[in-house]
Amino acid sequence: MTDTSLPGIDLDIDGMTCASCVRRVEIALKSVPGVAQASVNLATHRAHVTLAQPDTTLQALIEAVDKRGYAARLVDTQKATTADDPADEDALAGRQFAWALIFTLPVFVLEMGSHLIPALHHWVQANIPGQALAWIQLILTTLVLAGPGRNFFSRGFKALAHAGPDMNTLVALGAGSAWLYSTLVTLVPSIFPAESRHLYFEAAAVVATLILLGRWLESRAKGRAGSAIRQLMGLQPRTAWVRRAGEWTEQPIDSLVRGDEVRVRPGEKIPVDGGVIEGESWVDESMMTGEPMPIARRAGDRLIGGTLNTQGSLVMRVTEVGADTVLAQIVRLVEQAQTSKLPVQQKIDQVTAWFVPAVMLLALLAFAAWWAWGPEPALAHALIAGVAVLIIACPCAMGLATPISILVSTGRAANLGILFRQGDALQRLRDAQVIAFDKTGTLTLGRPALTDLLIQDGQPYDDTLRVLAAVQSGSEHPIAHAIRAAAQAAALEVPAATHFEAITGAGVQAQVHADAYLMGSLRLMQDRGVSLSDAVLAQAETLGEAGKTPFYVARNGQLAALVGVADTLRPSARPLIAQLHALGLKTALITGDHQAAAQAVAQTLDIDIVHAQTLPENKATLLKELQQSVGPVAFVGDGINDAPALASADVGIAMGHGTDVAIESADVVLMNEDLESVARAITLSHKTLRNINQNLFWAFAYNAALIPVAAGALYPWTGLQLSPMLGAGAMALSSVFVVTNALRLKTQSLTPKT
Repeated sequence: MTDTSLPGIDLDIDGMTCASCVRRVEIALKSVPGVAQASVNLATHRAHVTLAQPDTTLQALIEAVDKRGYAARLVDTQKATTADDPADEDALAGRQFAWALIFTLPVFVLEMGSHLIPALHHWVQANIPGQALAWIQLILTTLVLAGPGRNFFSRGFKALAHAGPDMNTLVALGAGSAWLYSTLVTLVPSIFPAESRHLYFEAAAVVATLILLGRWLESRAKGRAGSAIRQLMGLQPRTAWVRRAGEWTEQPIDSLVRGDEVRVRPGEKIPVDGGVIEGESWVDESMMTGEPMPIARRAGDRLIGGTLNTQGSLVMRVTEVGADTVLAQIVRLVEQAQTSKLPVQQKIDQVTAWFVPAVMLLALLAFAAWWAWGPEPALAHALIAGVAVLIIACPCAMGLATPISILVSTGRAANLGILFRQGDALQRLRDAQVIAFDKTGTLTLGRPALTDLLIQDGQPYDDTLRVLAAVQSGSEHPIAHAIRAAAQAAALEVPAATHFEAITGAGVQAQVHADAYLMGSLRLMQDRGVSLSDAVLAQAETLGEAGKTPFYVARNGQLAALVGVADTLRPSARPLIAQLHALGLKTALITGDHQAAAQAVAQTLDIDIVHAQTLPENKATLLKELQQSVGPVAFVGDGINDAPALASADVGIAMGHGTDVAIESADVVLMNEDLESVARAITLSHKTLRNINQNLFWAFAYNAALIPVAAGALYPWTGLQLSPMLGAGAMALSSVFVVTNALRLKTQSLTPKT
C-alpha cells in the first residue's frame, strides 16, 4: 500500500512503448536520492513518485528519466483537470499508418502480388526491368521507414545506446535488417551468392505498417478506456456569470476566486463549489454521486461544481476553485488509482525487464543456427528466422495487461460514484472474505424516525400525531424532529401549543386545545403518577427488543399513546446484504449502539456476526480478530469514530456523506448513499482481476507459442517458415486483443445475482 503521508510528484512520461520501458523509467526514478517509491503506468504514461526527502528536485527526476532515453514533465496539479485528450495521439497514429500504407501497398503488390497472381507477374516481368523493380521497392520502403516508421529507429537505437533495448529496438533491428540486406542486394549483389540474392523490402515495409496499424488501434482503444476521466473533465463549464461592481458579466472559470457571486440559470451546470445565497432549485448530482433523483437546494445549501441546475435560478457564493473543488479532487483520485500498480504487476515488470534482451539473444541464435545448418539459401533462411523472432516478440501485451484493466475499471467505478483512492485496493477488495459495517449512518440513515404510534385512548391516529407534533414544536431534540417530520409527511395541519416546557433528560410538556400533554420516558410517567398497564409495558419492551426507543404520551394525566422511534435502515441495506451473501462473503456489524438495537438490525438484515457496544478504539482490535478467524476484512463506515477501523481494515470503504476524517482513512469512497455500491465495487474488483488474468494468459501464451514458431521450430515437419509480415500482424493484434478485452469491463453487469 502506498504511503499517502509522504509528499509526491506526478510526471507525464513520453517515449514509453512497452513493459520494458516501464521498468527502466522506474529504475531511473528510484535511483534519484530522496525517492522512496516510483510507480510508472504504461496505459496512462504517468509516473507517481513518492519522496522521502521533500528537497528532492523536479529537475533531478527529469534528468534521470532523460538519461534513460525518455522525456518527463510535471503534471500541472494546479488545474482542475490534468489528463491529456487522446485525440491528438489518435490523429498522429492514424496519419502515420495512412502514409505508411500508401507507400507500402505498391511494394506489397509488386512483390507478393506477383507471386500470387500469374498475370500480374507476367505484366511486371514485361514492363519493369529487374533492377528498376528493386529500386522502386528500395525508394518506397525507405520512405516508409524514414517517414512514419522513423520513431522505431530513433527510439529503438536510443534505448539500445542506454543499454535498455525495448520493443522499438526489436522492430528497428528486424525491419532494419531486412531493409539493409535487400539494399545491399540491390546495390552490390556480387557480395552474395546467386541463390541468396532475394529482396525483403516488402517484409520491412509491411512489418512497419502493420505495427503502426496496431499502435493506432491500440491508441483508439486506450482512448475509450480513459473516457471516464474525460467525462469527469467535461462536467465543468468553461464560463460563468459573475457579479462584479454590481454588474453581471460572463467570465472564464479560471478567473473565479473565493467569495465571487455567481448566477446559475436553469439548465446550466454549477461552475465551481459554493453555497446558495439566493433562490431555490432542484440540482441533478447524478454525475457525481450516481443518485438519479435531483436534490432540492436552497439558501445555505452546498453546491458541487459540475452538477446540473435543472429548474430554478440560483445565486451562489464561490467557496472553492481550481484544484480545491470536489470535481478536481475526484479527477485526481481516479488518476492516482489508475497510476497505481497491483502486486502482480510488479512481478510482471521484473520479468519483462529481461524479455527484450532475451528475445535479441534468441533471434541471434536462430540466425546463427539457420546459417550454419539450414538448407540453401541458408543466409536467406537465417535472415527470415532472425527477423521473425525480433518482430513477433511483444512485451507490449504483457505491459498493458494489468494497467489497461485498472484504467477501465476505476474509470467505470468513478462513473458509478465509486472512487478507488488506491488502485491496489482492487486486488485487496477482491480478496476480502468478510464485509464489516458500522450501523449508525452507514446501514441506517443516521437520523431517528417515527416507527410506531400505538394509540391507547381511542383517539384517531392523525389527531394524535397532529397533537404530538404540536407538543414537540418547541423542542430541538432529534425525537422532536422525527415526530414533526412524520406529521409533515402526512400533510397534517399542526395546531399551536402553549406552556411548553422541556424536562431535562426526561421529556417535554405542553398544552394543546386546553388539554395538558406530557411526553417522555418511563421514569417521567412514574414520577408524574401516570398509570401504566402490564400490556403497555409489554408493548414497550417489545419495541426495545426490536431496537426502537419507546416514549410514553399522557393527556390530562392518563396514558394516551406509546411511541416508538428508531434510526431507520437505508432502503438499500437489505438487498446489499443479500448480494454479499450471494458472493459467498460473511457479513459483520460492529457498532457502539446497545445490544438490542444491534441485534434487531442484524436479524432484520440477516447479518452473520454482531459486536455491539464497541468503543471506537476497540473496533480495530475486533477487525484483527476477524482477519485471523475468517480472512481479509473490508470495513464500511462514515463517522470520525470509524476512522481507526477504516485505516486498519484490509480495505476501508467510506460513505461519501461521512466525515473528512473517515474519507481520508479509506481506500474506497462511495459518493452516493446507495449501499449496493459496496456490492458493485466488490463485483468490479472480481471481474477486474479475472480480466487481468485473461490478459496475462494471452500475453504469455502468445509469446510462448509463437517465438519458437518464428525461430523455425515447425520447418522440419512442414517445410514452412513464419513470414516476418505474419509475425508483425500477430504482434500488433496481441496488444489490440488485450486492450479490447479490458474494454469489456465497461459493459459487464455489476449486480450480483441473489
